[in-house]
Amino acid sequence: MSKTSGASAQSVFGTPAHPKDPYIYQVGFNNLHASEAIPGTLPIGQNSPQKNKYGLYAEGMTGSSFVSSRSEKLSAWLYRIRPSVAHKGFTRLPDNPDLESCFLPLNSKVHTSPTQLAWHPFDLPADNEKVDWVDGLKTIAGNGDPTLREGLAIHMYLANTSMDKRAFCNNDGDMLILPEQGRLDVQTEFGKLMVRPGELLVIQRGIKFKVQLPDGPSRGYIQEIYGSHYELPELGPLGGSGLASPRDFESPVASFDLDQSPWEIIYKVCGQLHKCSQEHTPFDVVAWHGNYVPYKYNMEKFTHVGSISKDHIDPSIFCVLTAKSKQPGIPLADFLIFSGRWDVATGTFRPPYYHRNSSTEFMGMIYGAYGGRSDGFKPGGASFETGFCPHGVSYDEFKKASEMELVPKRVHEGTLVFMFESSMIFTITDYAMNRSGKLHEHEPKMWDNLKAEFNNHLDEVNNNLKAAGLPLLGQGTV
Repeated sequence: MSKTSGASAQSVFGTPAHPKDPYIYQVGFNNLHASEAIPGTLPIGQNSPQKNKYGLYAEGMTGSSFVSSRSEKLSAWLYRIRPSVAHKGFTRLPDNPDLESCFLPLNSKVHTSPTQLAWHPFDLPADNEKVDWVDGLKTIAGNGDPTLREGLAIHMYLANTSMDKRAFCNNDGDMLILPEQGRLDVQTEFGKLMVRPGELLVIQRGIKFKVQLPDGPSRGYIQEIYGSHYELPELGPLGGSGLASPRDFESPVASFDLDQSPWEIIYKVCGQLHKCSQEHTPFDVVAWHGNYVPYKYNMEKFTHVGSISKDHIDPSIFCVLTAKSKQPGIPLADFLIFSGRWDVATGTFRPPYYHRNSSTEFMGMIYGAYGGRSDGFKPGGASFETGFCPHGVSYDEFKKASEMELVPKRVHEGTLVFMFESSMIFTITDYAMNRSGKLHEHEPKMWDNLKAEFNNHLDEVNNNLKAAGLPLLGQGTV
């Protein structure tokens, strides 16, 4: 039996259900939400009364230090049928050889790459295999280590089976989940969320959830961050609006099951998997309040900003979410998206200019096409550039952009591409380098025709040097 709060459905602060998403949500980023599936269940004026209504148990959860500043404090109170401590103990599970958490170079199972890398779309499990969302996790790259409370991991999930009496709890970090193929029907302790390709889902560290696949086999991307939480980027000179609007983020309403049958909870701790058995569902929270709550966001609502005169603004204008590192002012991770928008800059080379950035970049595609690359970049695949690795569009794209008529134009129509960008260097997993069968290096020949055109203008250059009273080329230093 499942029960969802009917009162929330009538709220002006909620969202309506629709055919592709049967659930309703509370809106707002990092709001102090409150939800009860049975009216009057939440305690009034306190968190832990001597006796809770209907014999419920209070359970507190913190996502930040007790002494964090008020602006950074993250917590929630849950009122549940049975508390999480009612379990039968933990059992260590065999390691998943394709799941990695330590990305320090001293780990012999990770590799470095000075050059660009790319992966063709990763294969879904074979029809004769039953692989759920947890078993289908494959790590591609990352940095740091969860024991250091700084770093991140990038995973793919490749699944064809819904989770049944099984839930997952990640003790290592927050997970940003991006479906590319098939919706995810996600049940959390706080309620249910339906997440389709084009939407993102964030489930914070320590929150239990299960994933069902209403559309069959499903594939997608995950960024997991250690020791930090996702935030909205500062808007600075943009003022009060632009980029992702806080009101477009959606959190679940309370929903609970009456289920006293055996369940298993898979915990990930320092990259190791452990099984916890219990005789009741983990999804028995009748009411809750707080701001440490899962949320989703429709990336198609993103408000793009850009140059309306000349040249490029830095790619930070495409940032949806960011996460702080321990170094002030330097993000651990920025999550950027590139989708349909107007390009109007005059006198400007419009594609990304050739560049060497300090950041490490990992790109994936949810849908559409992204031209100017030689790597067969497609939905469900990926590409990677380490810091200061030179990169940019192919010669053909460069030539076309250098000669095109500069009129206002829609770009990336019907496309959603994302970038995980980090100030830290990534290492690449053994699965991604050797076992996935999808790795291929970017083809450097795409730039062979970027010749030294300057040499074709030497006579013109020398005439200008002579007119300026400077030594001619070949006769001294200019």
